[in-house]
Amino acid sequence: MTGIWGIVNVTPDSFSDGGRYLDVDAAVAHGLRLRADGAAVLDVGGESTRPGAERVGTDVEQQRVIPVIEQLAAAGVPVSIDTLSAETAAAAVRAGARIVNDVSGGLADPDMRAAVAESGADFAIGHWRGFSADMYAHAEYRRVAREVAGELQERMGEAAAAGIAPSRLILDPGIGFAKAGTQNWDVLRGLDEIIALGPRVLIGTSRKRFLAEVLRGEGGQDEEVSEARRDLATAVTSALAVRAGVWAVRVHDVSATRDALAVAHAWEG
Repeated sequence: MTGIWGIVNVTPDSFSDGGRYLDVDAAVAHGLRLRADGAAVLDVGGESTRPGAERVGTDVEQQRVIPVIEQLAAAGVPVSIDTLSAETAAAAVRAGARIVNDVSGGLADPDMRAAVAESGADFAIGHWRGFSADMYAHAEYRRVAREVAGELQERMGEAAAAGIAPSRLILDPGIGFAKAGTQNWDVLRGLDEIIALGPRVLIGTSRKRFLAEVLRGEGGQDEEVSEARRDLATAVTSALAVRAGVWAVRVHDVSATRDALAVAHAWEG
């Protein structure tokens, strides 16, 4: 069965649930609910990477995430740290995180790969072309899936040079990061090019803008798309990603995706 990563945003400004779980106790309780719903891993983040988000200092980031990671890890929950900072990654692993999830693939912080190599944690490498404030300025591609695969292969080589074994790598094509509208669908249709690189593949479509664009439909551009509708769309894309061969999906609503994956597996027999 494909693994489900549950998202725990300990931030005031994440695009979907910013501020909802900023309190440590609320974040831990939310994480434990996601675990009970079927999450194999909890991905804890203290800095929003939504379009236009501003950076936060590592001290603030760690104040948000370290107590949450400590409590979840103490409860026996596998935890991933979602961060662009090598310093935060190292602190999170000391607190009990088993995976470092860097949406920049090691590009945002030149010390990240060395920190991950030393930590022994697995390394989720995202496809990325720039910080959130201006990432859409870099959304220019000729063959987007092939270019994403090629750039991820470069990140794999950099990780290997830093001493991170291929068995510790996870690849994430970075849906929504420096990709606009239909470019995200092109990446999803071309997942076989990313899967062919060898490492495990993680997909995160959860509640993202490109799903809302589809749900609005023609003539409804001003319609607000509810969280529940985005979660249903996320579950569908997650099930389709499973059929394409991905290793795990990263979502806000674990129970909806769990049910979608169960149906997809039953269909396949």
